[in-house]
Formats: sequence, structure tokens, C-alpha cells
Amino acid sequence: MKIKRLITSLFLFFVILVVIYITHINFFYVNVIFYSAILDGILAAIITIFLLKYNEYFKIFSFFEKVLIFIIYLLLGYSLALSIPTIIDRSLSFYILEKIQEKGSSIKEKNFAELFTKEYMIEHQLVKVRLTEQLVSGTIVIENGCVKLTKFGETLASLSRNFRKYFLAKKRLLSGEYTNELTKISNFNSRDTKNKELYKCNKDNF
Repeated sequence: MKIKRLITSLFLFFVILVVIYITHINFFYVNVIFYSAILDGILAAIITIFLLKYNEYFKIFSFFEKVLIFIIYLLLGYSLALSIPTIIDRSLSFYILEKIQEKGSSIKEKNFAELFTKEYMIEHQLVKVRLTEQLVSGTIVIENGCVKLTKFGETLASLSRNFRKYFLAKKRLLSGEYTNELTKISNFNSRDTKNKELYKCNKDNF
């Protein structure tokens, strides 16, 4: 009996989540897709748990069981937010599939680099989107035309670099060959001063 009603409550949560998400993306402003979708999941979880609390059909659940169900809702909301809208919004893999389909379901392999530089960056406004996400996340600030890491951003960048170096696969398949190229990190002490000066902000910018 409890399992049947749990499944019913999960279906109810899913319906409420879909309604909130569709309403949110169509009638409200969205800063970052991922954060927006997480918020929708939290709202859906709160609404559903209130329905469980005050509906006789769900009185069979104890208070502790309802707390556990609420946690399940939150985890489901997070998983769905990450797995569907966020992946579709950010995924280069899905973009490749969509672009191949758009071009008649086939593209010459030698033209892929041109596809990314001339179409992907422009169509998805990649620079603006990613900078906006980092601004909202609090990892960067933009002052006088310069993008600067915050302390939080510095911490995340260090964690990311170390994870990439020590915990990503060392033998990863790339174009038919297994390589560790994607675990290598750039050399901060590079002697390429010309390249450094190209990107470096002057002290006057801060």
C-alpha cells in the first residue's frame, strides 16, 4: 500500500515540476538555466510535500517517512535539472548531433573545427553565456573590461585543475587513440611572454 502511494506521490511531484518549469521558462526571467531548474525542483518538492501532509490519501506515511520522501523529491529535482535542461543547454555533444542533422545528416570530418569556430561560438553566444553563469555564481567579477577571479573562483579553479591532473582518466580514447592529453594543465610559468601580455590586464584596470 505504501509503495503504491509513494509511486503516486512521485508522479504527482513530476507533474508539478513540469508545470512549474514550463511556467518559469515562458513567463519569468531566467539568469542561469541550471540554477533556475534547481529552484523549480525545490518549489515542486515543497508544494508536493504540503499536499502529502494535508491529503488524507497520504496519511499512511509517518512524519519521518515524509521527510525521507521530501529528500527524494529534492534529489530527483536536482538530477532532472542537471540531466535534461542543463545538459541540452551546455552539451557540445548534443550540438554536434543537431548540427549534423541540420546539415543533411552528414558533415565532412575535416570541417568540424571550422564548424565550432564559425557557428557554435556565434549561435550559442558561448562567451556571453559562460561569463554570465560565472558572474551569477560569484566566481568572477568584471571591472574596467577585465575578468578577474574572486576568492571563491580561485578555490574552484584550483580544485578543478587538481582533479583534472590526478583524477581524470589517463588513457582516454580520442580519435582512435588512447591519450592523457586532457589531463595536462597549462604551464603558469611559461616563458611565452608575448602570449602572457596578450591576455594580461594592467594594474590600472583594477
